[in-house]
Amino acid sequence: MPPPARSLARRLLAPVATLAGVAAAFAYVGTVDPNEPGHYPVCPLLRFTGVYCPGCGGLRSAHAFVHGDLPTALGANALAVVGYGLFGVLMALWLIRVLRGVPMRLAISPVWWWGIGAVLALFTLVRNLPFGSALAP
Repeated sequence: MPPPARSLARRLLAPVATLAGVAAAFAYVGTVDPNEPGHYPVCPLLRFTGVYCPGCGGLRSAHAFVHGDLPTALGANALAVVGYGLFGVLMALWLIRVLRGVPMRLAISPVWWWGIGAVLALFTLVRNLPFGSALAP
């Protein structure tokens, strides 16, 4: 005998809670300006080595994104803006699957993980070189 189907409200709990958490984080960053010193800690990699990590400028990017300033968001951290879009697509897919009663399975092969790592490494390398200064925050 198959297990009883979970109610829609119970199935929506995880994606809605995830959206609420991300919305709360974006609301906080949108309210507390990371461009003003003293509100957020400094990136340890930048502080100790002077090298921009792939996340450097991410808070400034999120702040600009919340305020609808896409050019500034892209200038602060273009990779983060791509991440916001990917997150939005993933959340839409998750919600559609939940509404249809189909379980969400996210299985990423090792090739994709290596690819993501390579993109992050390349982004970090390029944004720290003189010709890639447009990618630096």
